[in-house]
Amino acid sequence: QKSYADKHRRALEFQTGDHVFLKVSPARGVRCFDIKVKLSPRFIGPFEILDRVGEVSYRLALPPQLSHVHDVFHVSLLRGYKYRPLHVIMYPLDQIRTGLSYVEEPEAIIDRQDRVMRKKTIPFVKILW
Repeated sequence: QKSYADKHRRALEFQTGDHVFLKVSPARGVRCFDIKVKLSPRFIGPFEILDRVGEVSYRLALPPQLSHVHDVFHVSLLRGYKYRPLHVIMYPLDQIRTGLSYVEEPEAIIDRQDRVMRKKTIPFVKILW
């Protein structure tokens, strides 16, 4: 079984000084950075690798906005990036929480309906994001 599972895996190793993207997980059904969930970024970065901590973990150079996040990450949360100095990606990093997730609050409740299903009343709410 191991041989079949290993066909779907790839061995990732990075060197000190390489640049990588970091995976962020959105809260289920929540939008990020004023973008629909389907189009919200799954990776942020690029960040430089400072050193290798263990066999499968790396220390990243995070910006001051992410100082509340621990700077050592498992290789499964990283994606390789071929560094180009002219390539600049801007994200509002202050929205990212400690668990590498983010939450956006709804702007307003537009409509509310109560539907009766046998013995239960279920509220349906239309929200403006």
